Amino acid sequence: MAVWYLYSLLLFLPVFVFTKHFLNKIQNLPPTLFPCLPIIGHLYLLKQPIYRTLSRISEQNGDVLLLRFGSRKVLVVSSPSAAEECFTKNDVVFANRPRFLIGKHLAYNFSGMSWAPYGDHWRNLRRISSLELLSASRLQMLYHIRADEVKNMIRNFLKCQDCLVDLRTSFFELTLNMMMRMIAGKRYYGENVEDVKEAKRFREFHAETFKLSGSAPIGDFIPWVKSWDLEKRMIECQKKRDEFMQDLDGFFLMPFGYGRRSCPGDGLAMRVIGLTLGSLIQCFEWSRVDDEMVDMSEGVCFTLQKAKPLQAKCRTRAAMADLPSRM
Repeated sequence: MAVWYLYSLLLFLPVFVFTKHFLNKIQNLPPTLFPCLPIIGHLYLLKQPIYRTLSRISEQNGDVLLLRFGSRKVLVVSSPSAAEECFTKNDVVFANRPRFLIGKHLAYNFSGMSWAPYGDHWRNLRRISSLELLSASRLQMLYHIRADEVKNMIRNFLKCQDCLVDLRTSFFELTLNMMMRMIAGKRYYGENVEDVKEAKRFREFHAETFKLSGSAPIGDFIPWVKSWDLEKRMIECQKKRDEFMQDLDGFFLMPFGYGRRSCPGDGLAMRVIGLTLGSLIQCFEWSRVDDEMVDMSEGVCFTLQKAKPLQAKCRTRAAMADLPSRM
């Protein structure tokens, strides 16, 4: 019996591969990789960290590649020109989001702006965000908050001359402090935290949110496999988020389109980080532990997360000797 099953499998695999290849040609789909296994597709190729695995696959097989993760088709795009074509000429085609478990539990059953399907509801959220939250006048009104947080970061670096600085953590906390001061008028990271207990609650559920967001439940790709423990953690995390937001006097709305039909506030975070980075380069000299210059060239793509967190030492530039008095 076992031999019969083996023969059947050996006969089925070539037929399956040939059929998939033939169908791809007919449908004019992008090139794919072989073998694409039944049920799991190309999931067998993935290793942590996934973004580096996809980067390596793209380097070896081209800028545009069609993979299959279980029951889902995945288009891997790794060239600026192809990405521009996807998000300009064909933006409506790529406007929807897959119905992942995280969108169900952490985005109010796909009704939040980042996970809502492209349609009237999403366009209404975008309109509200553009007019009420991310208009030029509203951003200018809140400019002092962004400037104040950048000054706070520079003050902290002035206190730790020649000490190691974790830039990733610093930028992460800078961005969240800016967002929460604009939303709720409070900062939750670093010094001068008004409510320590409330800040601890925020940091805990926010860290859990990021951790869950980076998870990839197998049920998202193979529907009949359930991830009960992960789903329970998402439900508990969303409960904590709701309780926290209900205790605030302000409101919370994620005002970003995540690449779908840009609105005036798209890229705000990147512009803030870019201006902050420019200020830090202007004010400080940066070096590694061995006093060599900081290497910013790791990886083949600017947005790839570094394998090791970027830690560096800062020293006030000679031309900025009077910087502490100006801060």
